[in-house]
Amino acid sequence: MTVSQEMEAEIRRLFFAEHWKRGTIVTQLGVHLDVVKRVTGSVGMKPGTKRPRPSKVDAYADFIDETLARYPRLCATRIHDMLRSRGYTGSTNTLRRYVKKARPKPKAEAFLRVETLPGEQAQVDWAHVGEIVVPGGKRALWAFVMVLAHSRASFAELVLSLDVYSLRRSLVRAAAHFGGLPRQWLFDNAKTIVLERHGDVARFHPVLLDIAASLHVQPRLCTPGKPHEKGGVERAIRFFKERFFAARSFHSIEHGNAQLRDFIAEIADARPHPRHPERSVAEVFAEEQPRLLPLPNPLPETDLITPISVDKTAFVRLDTNRYSVPPSFANTSLTLVASDTLVRLLDGGREVARHERCWGRNQWREAPEHRAELLEQKKAARDLKGRDRLRAEIPAIDVLYERWVEHERSLGAMVTRTLGLLDAYGPALLQKAVAEMIERGTHDPGALAILCEQHRHQANAAPLVLHFGDHVRERDVIPHDLGGYDD
Repeated sequence: MTVSQEMEAEIRRLFFAEHWKRGTIVTQLGVHLDVVKRVTGSVGMKPGTKRPRPSKVDAYADFIDETLARYPRLCATRIHDMLRSRGYTGSTNTLRRYVKKARPKPKAEAFLRVETLPGEQAQVDWAHVGEIVVPGGKRALWAFVMVLAHSRASFAELVLSLDVYSLRRSLVRAAAHFGGLPRQWLFDNAKTIVLERHGDVARFHPVLLDIAASLHVQPRLCTPGKPHEKGGVERAIRFFKERFFAARSFHSIEHGNAQLRDFIAEIADARPHPRHPERSVAEVFAEEQPRLLPLPNPLPETDLITPISVDKTAFVRLDTNRYSVPPSFANTSLTLVASDTLVRLLDGGREVARHERCWGRNQWREAPEHRAELLEQKKAARDLKGRDRLRAEIPAIDVLYERWVEHERSLGAMVTRTLGLLDAYGPALLQKAVAEMIERGTHDPGALAILCEQHRHQANAAPLVLHFGDHVRERDVIPHDLGGYDD
C-alpha cells in the first residue's frame, strides 16, 4: 500500500517528534500498520540480536591500526607481544579477530607483459609428482622442467634427487635436447641454486657456476616472492601434471622418462603457441633454434667425481648406501665417479669396482667376486658368511630366510643345503628357482632342488656332475640285473 509524501512526513513527525506509538498512528490516520513500519523503519535491535560487548582490544585499537599501517604483514602474535608490555591482558584469539578486520588489504599490482627475444632465456624449476618404489622403501619422485621463454619448447625428465649434481646432469641433457643453449637460465631461490642472498646480491652454488661457465650461460634469479617472473615454466609444470602425470603409471624411472619424451614430441610440441595460436610450439622453436648458442664439443662432464675413503670392511659409502671394493683396498682412498645410474671406483685411472647406483636407504651392494676374494683370504669365516654370500648372489633369498625361521627350520642347515645348490647350479638358475618358490609360497629346500633341476632342463644346460671325495672307494655304481627278483 502506498501513501502520499505528505502522509509519510506526518507519520514520521508523529512517531519521532511526538513519540506516538504505531498503533495510535494507525487508529488516528487510518493507514495500515505495514505502512507505518515501512515509513518509520526498524527501531532498536532485532529480537535475539546479541549486544556487542566491550573488548579489551578496544583500548589499543589506535596503536594496532597505526602499527599495521606501517607493517601490514606483521603477524598477530608479534602484535600480542608488543601489547603485553603495554598492559594488554586479553587473549591472542581476541586480538587475531581484530587484526583480521583491521589489517590493510594489499594494493593491487599491475603486471607488465614482456616478450622474450628468441634464444634469450630458459626458465627452470622442479615439480613433485609422487613416489616410486626403490630397494629399501620409497623415494620422492620429481620432474625437472626447462622451458624456452620465447617458443615455449620444453624439456622434462624424472629425477630422484634435487641436489646440485642432479641439476648439472639435467641442464646438460636439456642443452642436448634443444641442440643449443639460451643466454640465460632463470631459477627460483632454492638452496640448490643460491647459497645465500641479501637483497639483489646473491651467492650461487659453485657447481652451478662451473657448469654455467662451461656452457657460457648466465644464471639469474627471480625476485623473492615473485613466482610470476617465471610464469612460463610454472604453466608448463601445470600442463605436465594435468596432461601427462594424471592417471598415468610407470614401473621404473627409465620407463617414465621414455613416456615423457614421447609425450613432449607428440603432444607438448604440437600444441598451439599461446602468443601465436596459428602456429605450433614446434614451429616457433624451429625459428628460435638457430638463435641458440652452439653446444661445446664435448659436453661438460656431469658425474660426481670426488675422493672417498674405504673402510676396514672394504666398502665405501655414498648417501646412506654402501658399495664393495676389492679387499686389497681396505683402509685406503679411491676416486668415486657417480652418475644417476652407475657408481664406479677408480684407483688412479684404473677402475677397480662398478655397481648400479642404489637410490634406497641403508642398502648394501656387494659384488660376488669381492666376496669370494675376501672369503679366500678369510677361510675361517666361510661358514659364518654363508647367509651373506647367498644374499649377495640371490637378493630375494631374505624371503626364504623369514619363512624358515617362521616354520622353525634350522637356518644353518637350510643355508648349507642352499649353498650346495648354488655351487651345483649357479646363481642364474637358483635365482629363477627361488623366485618361483617365493611366488608359490613354499620354503622346502627339497622342492627348491627340484625347481633348479626343472629350470636346468628348460635351459638345456649340461647335466649335473657329482664330484666325490677321495674317501669314497666305489665311485662308479653298476646296476645289476633286476631279473633275479622274479625268481
